[in-house]
Amino acid sequence: MREFEKVEDVKEENPLDSMLYHFDQAARLLRLEPDLYTFMRYPSLEVTVYIPVIMDDGHLRVFVGYRVQHNFARGPAKGGIRFAPDVTLDEIRALAAWMTWKCAVVNIPFGGAKGGVVCNPAELSRGELERLTRRYTAQLLDILGPERDVPAPDLNTDEQVMAWIMDTYSMHARHVVTASVTGKPIGLGGSQGRREATGRGLLIVANEAFRHLGLSPKGARVVIQGAGNVGGVAARLMHEAGYKVIAISDVHGGIFNPDGLNIPEVLEYHRQQKSFRGYPQAEPITNEELLELECELLVPAAVENQITSRNAERIRCRILCEGANGPTTAQADRILQERGILVVPDILANAGGVTVSYFEWVQDRMGYFWSERVVNHRLKEVMTNSFRDVLQYAERYGVSLRTAAYMLAIDRVAYDVRMRGIYA
Repeated sequence: MREFEKVEDVKEENPLDSMLYHFDQAARLLRLEPDLYTFMRYPSLEVTVYIPVIMDDGHLRVFVGYRVQHNFARGPAKGGIRFAPDVTLDEIRALAAWMTWKCAVVNIPFGGAKGGVVCNPAELSRGELERLTRRYTAQLLDILGPERDVPAPDLNTDEQVMAWIMDTYSMHARHVVTASVTGKPIGLGGSQGRREATGRGLLIVANEAFRHLGLSPKGARVVIQGAGNVGGVAARLMHEAGYKVIAISDVHGGIFNPDGLNIPEVLEYHRQQKSFRGYPQAEPITNEELLELECELLVPAAVENQITSRNAERIRCRILCEGANGPTTAQADRILQERGILVVPDILANAGGVTVSYFEWVQDRMGYFWSERVVNHRLKEVMTNSFRDVLQYAERYGVSLRTAAYMLAIDRVAYDVRMRGIYA
């Protein structure tokens, strides 16, 4: 079977369809047993909650929230919570499945989950956001916990939101349960190195990709879409490592300088101004234009569906490292592979975050915390080994890194399902 058979049938706008397409392709190449295929293709549990919140002006507003637990074969479910106005159940389903495959790729003992609330955090006061977070948590108490489902930050959520979730869970448990979430403040059981983990993981796999192609990262041009905890951190770390970051953006647009950006200065400007607009040592650029810049390394670190069949032919990078989840559609993936662009898929490239989340969970449960040096060393070991594991599958089966990553993940989850069996 060809790797991209029937890709034209996939609906690009729906990330769940892209995820299932890649799962189906990998499962068929592995000749996965029909029963296991059926079992692993569906989530274990989906919950929709309606969240009543008293707003600051006294009126009651009801928000819609979701939590999807995809798979428990390898351990408790693990996955972030996002707050955004365009959250959909299909998006959360896709993200939960990607967490299953991501945890399996880096070989940590978690299954996958994801949560989301349909809201615009920019329109909510701090008090409204706290009440929303706590009520959402309270309505999910029966399915959360260190041995069940461990949330983490995602789009528009941060360590403060995680602290509220941990406190709400702990109040109901009647004792402090630091391992109930990850991505917490350091003083509440968070881990050193957690905030930078996804960006640092991107740097590690980018270095491995350059090494695989026989290229030097020194002076290599980098374009980064996104300036948050993933894109911003990756930009700083890559700048420090000798890469030349020539463009970076946020949701409003970006900036471009072919001679390279002074990343520390750029990020400080963005911190103060909340935007890149008006930055003097660069040209303004749209997010669409940014993705099509000529470079050695492109890092889409924003949201899904940024590279599609409509712009894939105009992507001009040598390596594409996916910092976001699902930034490349299945049709675009085929086009990029046909053009010889090396794509390091999301379930490998951005797995640094969940890896250090696992480290945090372990530290919380044993009550002993590691230095940042130890965390970063162990992260490098995991990410490097995982890249090489995926590359080995790619070479063995003659497939792309994305298909290889899915095959590796499915192999590992399938083994555990076989060993555990299906309880009835």
